[in-house]
Amino acid sequence: MVDLGALARRVREERARRAKERQLHYQEVKARSLPEVDVDVVTRELEDYAAHVRAKIERLAPLAEKPRVLDVGSGPHGLVFFLGYEGAIGVDPLADEYAKLFPVWQRRAETRAVGGEALPFADASFDLVLSDNVIDHAERPHDILREIARVLRPGGVLYFTVNVHHRVYGVASAAYAGLKVLALPIEVGPFADHTVHLTPAEAKAMIAALPLDVLHEDLPIAEALAAERETRPRHPGDMLKRVFFKNVRYEVVARRR
Repeated sequence: MVDLGALARRVREERARRAKERQLHYQEVKARSLPEVDVDVVTRELEDYAAHVRAKIERLAPLAEKPRVLDVGSGPHGLVFFLGYEGAIGVDPLADEYAKLFPVWQRRAETRAVGGEALPFADASFDLVLSDNVIDHAERPHDILREIARVLRPGGVLYFTVNVHHRVYGVASAAYAGLKVLALPIEVGPFADHTVHLTPAEAKAMIAALPLDVLHEDLPIAEALAAERETRPRHPGDMLKRVFFKNVRYEVVARRR
């Protein structure tokens, strides 16, 4: 008798492995193109984004003078490198590779090559934890969020974003996983880059399950649909996004109870 649970776990593990592999390839290509771009301009754009996030966090939940900061899924040029908090730490499974590809940014913060599903830190270690567009690329999104809550001190702050989608994309993602169960040799980019396509309800439920008080929540679905309808479609998939929203940024600032 086939163990469907074990089979599903193997497929999820393979999807996470492939998503990580594709992400590394994408960043390797990007690193090779750096000599062709103005790195100072890109750096200023990253600093501006980080400054916007920092101002939002500190307006909603003022932090200690020297907060302990952790970025889960810090990537090649995540928030941790540009927020300006001394002693901030970034964790990412590809941290060692990113340190070689993007040294100009990576040297701005300490990084460790670990996944978010099992953070190597004690309970209540951090005043601020960031997770910016990360969990839907990972093998076990729920475990990452539980680990984040664990390492946040009482009164600590979470800054969290993830792209959410209409349920039709979640169904398609599940169908893609089913095809992978059958070992069919197909690969669809958006589904190969992610382990799950979360709906707004699913993302909200994941946050609601944690010991957090939400201070700010932004989910601009109507704005995203309007923007798609005003944009010239590049392919049939863009037409679909005018009806069934895709890649809408769900943003949360919350305080640990």
